[in-house]
Amino acid sequence: MATAARKAPARSKADAKSPNIAAPKPAEFSKEEELSAYREMLLIRRFEEKAGQLYGMGFIGGFCHLYIGQEAVVTGMKMAMVEGDQMITAYRDHGHMLAMDMSPRGVMAELTGRQGGYSRGKGGSMHMFSKEKQFYGGHGIVGAQVPLGTGLAFANRYRGNKNVSLTFFGDGASNQGQVYESFNMASLWKLPVIYIIENNRYAMGTSVTRSSAETDFSHRGASFKIPGVKVDGMDVRSVKSASDMALEWCRSGNGPIILEMNTYRYRGHSMSDPAKYRSKEEVQKMRSEHDPIEQVKARLLEKKWAGEDDLKLIDKEVRDIVADAAEFAQNDPEPDASELWTDIVL
Repeated sequence: MATAARKAPARSKADAKSPNIAAPKPAEFSKEEELSAYREMLLIRRFEEKAGQLYGMGFIGGFCHLYIGQEAVVTGMKMAMVEGDQMITAYRDHGHMLAMDMSPRGVMAELTGRQGGYSRGKGGSMHMFSKEKQFYGGHGIVGAQVPLGTGLAFANRYRGNKNVSLTFFGDGASNQGQVYESFNMASLWKLPVIYIIENNRYAMGTSVTRSSAETDFSHRGASFKIPGVKVDGMDVRSVKSASDMALEWCRSGNGPIILEMNTYRYRGHSMSDPAKYRSKEEVQKMRSEHDPIEQVKARLLEKKWAGEDDLKLIDKEVRDIVADAAEFAQNDPEPDASELWTDIVL
């Protein structure tokens, strides 16, 4: 739900010479919010695990980028959105689709190239959309979604509504030129767009410390007078509070804002990536100390808002949904050959 009006967020003292904003405190979740966040993140986790299995079995062709480890980012952002807000992202997109209430069956069927998929089996993992759910992709070209997300924000401003474009991209895409062209336009015209940089530390297989001169991605909009906020992207409460603040910023006519979500992917860049550029100890440390789902689980148990049996029941319900989606995706017919000629602009 949208938050009540309040004063503009305070600038960080450490960033007095930049437009950066101090991150707000983590949100205080109710029992219902904690349970909802737990279920939504678990659905993404189990879905991606099943997608990985189907890829290994040969049911999914082409590229497949899993979101395992980053679930808190999109879940917390979605919790702050209102009807009409749009979302657009890159190719690591299944989690975003599920967060936007797209059908697990439809998403999985698209992964397997079946006619019941969101792009009728012709887009695959990286290219599916749902105008009904305000989800605009899924884009395979690095950084290509950033100007498109900026265009969504321009449309909102042109129409005079209060909707905001949530435009996701990664630390690797942050070095693309079209990103900065978009920043300039968005700042110049004060467009209602949140640029969410999902910093999972590795651009494909290259550490950000080796590929980026400025590794604090919240500073990336400084020369365009776009404020930035560093967020703990492994804590869904921190994501939710930062999202509330950013959405309010945009709806109040202040223009764009950047949220750097510090997160981590447990799997390789894609299914073909063995991820040998990092140690097993590094991955295990993140899993054991910062896992977004385990954090919520621990709070639910500590506050006695749920017991182990309750959480196991949620897990079973989620697994059943995913199993149903996988069953559908493996048995749904492939698109007819005539589909080669549909949805094409000549």
